[in-house]
Amino acid sequence: MSRSEAILYTLVSYQALLLAIGLWASRRTRDREDFFLGGRALGPWVAAISASASSSSAWTLLSVSGMAYLWGLPALWLFPATLLGFLVNWLWIAPRLQRMAAHSGDITLTGFLAGPPDAPGRERILVAASAIVLFSFLFYIAAQFQAAGNAFASAFDLEMGAAVAVGAAVVLVYTLLGGFWAVSVTDTLQGLLMAATAIVLPAIALAAVGGWSGLVSALDISAVNPAPTQGSLPAAVGFVAGTLGIGLGYPGQPHVVNRFMALRDERSLARARLIAIGWAVIIYSGMLLLGLCARGLFAGVLEPEAVLFEVADRLIAPVVAGVMIAAVLSAIMSTADSQLLVAASSVTEDLGRTRGRAPSGLGSSRVVVALLCVLAASLALLVPDTIFRRVLFAWHAVGSAFGPLLVMILLDRRPSSARALASIVTGFSLTVALHWLPDTPGDWAERLVPLAAAWFVAAGWLTPAGRP
Repeated sequence: MSRSEAILYTLVSYQALLLAIGLWASRRTRDREDFFLGGRALGPWVAAISASASSSSAWTLLSVSGMAYLWGLPALWLFPATLLGFLVNWLWIAPRLQRMAAHSGDITLTGFLAGPPDAPGRERILVAASAIVLFSFLFYIAAQFQAAGNAFASAFDLEMGAAVAVGAAVVLVYTLLGGFWAVSVTDTLQGLLMAATAIVLPAIALAAVGGWSGLVSALDISAVNPAPTQGSLPAAVGFVAGTLGIGLGYPGQPHVVNRFMALRDERSLARARLIAIGWAVIIYSGMLLLGLCARGLFAGVLEPEAVLFEVADRLIAPVVAGVMIAAVLSAIMSTADSQLLVAASSVTEDLGRTRGRAPSGLGSSRVVVALLCVLAASLALLVPDTIFRRVLFAWHAVGSAFGPLLVMILLDRRPSSARALASIVTGFSLTVALHWLPDTPGDWAERLVPLAAAWFVAAGWLTPAGRP
């Protein structure tokens, strides 16, 4: 069996499984709460792995390994950065949000942030938050489709437009069929595949480079700088601070924290947090190790965001490599489905409730999912950018907009509607503005300044105090 045949057979089988899950989930999807939140009945394994896979996916598999290949040992700062985010989310955010969202009955993060139905200024917050989700997630989803398109194009010698269309179509079908249940179960499968890949492929690469001693020798640890370039101490500090700032964006990610809102009880939460943190350790350490080994084996000859595919192709038998590449390709799509669902919920649930209107039905929700999928696929093709840069922009845009406000609410210090709106707009606007300015070392300004400013506004330190 050739490599292309192995990829094709694995893909067809796996995508058939995803569609079967979509059909199964469609029988459990009876109303809006089922479609967007799984009836608040998620168990620990599904909640933990699906939330983790949704927060990672293409960025982790391709960009983290790619940055380790490009930067060398300074990329290790990505490990504490991402792990910090997992710890904050699962140890502090999750128990409070699960309890408070169950009490309020909200099925979207933006609805929870906007406050109760009779809260003054609620509609303005919903409109602003929904617009931010739609704008940011189009870039985020486009990055996933771009990654899937690159892999399809490489495996089957497809034109990029056709490759992106194939990846987007599969995600769209099972998301339309089963909503949150389909997305959560398929993301769980994809997360387990990611974990298996993060164990097997780095182990093979480490053996190829000569074990730990060979890796140390190849990387020349004695000449390592804290930052990727031999710059000044302020530049190195800026890089480290900016990298660690990635973790601070986790609490504000709607497609991740909605799993906390969907957990069935506190016992499930306690088990889920152990599973999620263990998964994060495996995934991020594995991808960093893979990139470092690739740097030792193939320094300067690989495209950074193609490291995973190139290493599999060069070090593993063609048939086995084909199976692994196909499995990883499927895992890449795990973030897009969750974000499509969250973006659709912003339109039909949040915007649909403004001006006293009842929320849209399931039919309208599915139409919105389809439209968003088409727009994101178009963006992936028409506005080229690296996966690393596109994902981090969207990540920090929503993280800075929603994270500080969410923390204040969970501290039982809900700001006034004016302060809440100001915090959301401040975090998002500063992220957009700083994104288009020349990069700082580690992009520390884009990752820390908007978050800090939004926090100060939400806490009432930069605006006049209002009555909650």
